[in-house]
Amino acid sequence: MGYDSFLLLAQQAAEPSGVNLANFIPFSILHFLEFAIWGAWYVVLGNYLNAKGFSRPAIGRIYGTMALGAIISPMILGTVADKYLNTEDVIGGSHLIGGVLLLVMSRMNRPSTFFAAALGYALVFSPTLSLVNAIVFEHIDNANNFPYIRVFGTIGWILAGLSLKLLLKPDRPVDNKPILLAAALSFVLGIFAFTLPDTPPKSTGVGAFPALEALGMLAEPTTAVFFAVTLVISMAMGLYFAFGALFIEQRGGVRSENVGPIMTIGQAVEIGFMLSLPWFIRELGMPVVLAVGVTAWALRFAFFTTASTGRYFPLILAGVALHGLCFDFYFAAGFIHVENLADESIRNSSQALFAVVVYGLGMYLGTEGSGWLNQKFTREEAPATAGQPPVRTTDWRTFWLLPTIAVTISLLAFLASLVLVPEAAQPEMEPEAEAAAAAAAELEIP
Repeated sequence: MGYDSFLLLAQQAAEPSGVNLANFIPFSILHFLEFAIWGAWYVVLGNYLNAKGFSRPAIGRIYGTMALGAIISPMILGTVADKYLNTEDVIGGSHLIGGVLLLVMSRMNRPSTFFAAALGYALVFSPTLSLVNAIVFEHIDNANNFPYIRVFGTIGWILAGLSLKLLLKPDRPVDNKPILLAAALSFVLGIFAFTLPDTPPKSTGVGAFPALEALGMLAEPTTAVFFAVTLVISMAMGLYFAFGALFIEQRGGVRSENVGPIMTIGQAVEIGFMLSLPWFIRELGMPVVLAVGVTAWALRFAFFTTASTGRYFPLILAGVALHGLCFDFYFAAGFIHVENLADESIRNSSQALFAVVVYGLGMYLGTEGSGWLNQKFTREEAPATAGQPPVRTTDWRTFWLLPTIAVTISLLAFLASLVLVPEAAQPEMEPEAEAAAAAAAELEIP
């Protein structure tokens, strides 16, 4: 995407988003780099570790480090950004440290040392997933228009995935080049973050730990149901990220250098849904949008289960393409939902709480469980050539059937909650009330 095209898209999106172009461009670049870093290496990490001969439980455990980091760090750094340091400074420092740790990871060959380096990286990267949202919400007039900025993160993920086609050699196992690319991008973002709009701490009227007040949100029954369903969907996402790419390579017959580009199909579809998400929220309401997102996750795993015999490759592509609905209509919409629920003084901490469930606890249980499940349904046979790693055959049908059932049950529970408590499931103001509140807020500015 050329600069002129980027500027034109930025101008068109900035108009309805309620943020001036001077801020819109740096926030778009922020999200572009944030998700380009993640997309450069995370999707093909399982293929890389498998090529190095790591066991399936070890692969799942290493994938789980991102989730562990998301459990430990966000509530701490969210509190720091809420109370002590500027948000842009926390983001910048985290990515500079992350770039160093990615370089260390690219040199690791043992599961134990790779795990340690990956955990260190997760501790500094995972908090930024919520902070890059929080800093935008601080400077945007209407949270429902956040997707106009978030879509640039999707574009970054796509371009990072497509770049693997150039970095990886045909018919060769995945090497450490994706991790090195992520390291380079992390250094760029680390420096760039310090140029972002000044976003000082705002929680001067709350206690020393805004994170504790964010936890108080769960006292509302409908909010608790929402977070519980989010936990299940996040666990399912952990399975998808840990073994989706390897499944495509093995059962789809896709060469390793083409797996990354194929996985970007989901992000390409996501662009359209991300840009139209504000319209869907306005016309359908948040509860319906979230329900559609859960349904998309159930369909994705059902497609994978059906295509696990090695036939019906189009169903695999359909499952990947559903990422637009899976992510946008549940997770992107979920961040907006949390923003509308939370008090301004705990904005960073409430976003961090949601990130803990999505990228932390849910992803940890999903990735850790995925390694164990995949190993259980995988049998190893002696290689035909001495000195080669064992030949592994996985029962992918059973592996994908389990999350299909779990997500379907969570969908039924979510729909039941909409029937039982419909009023509390709609926290957003009506458009007219939103406009009135915005006008009132402007009048209060000295």
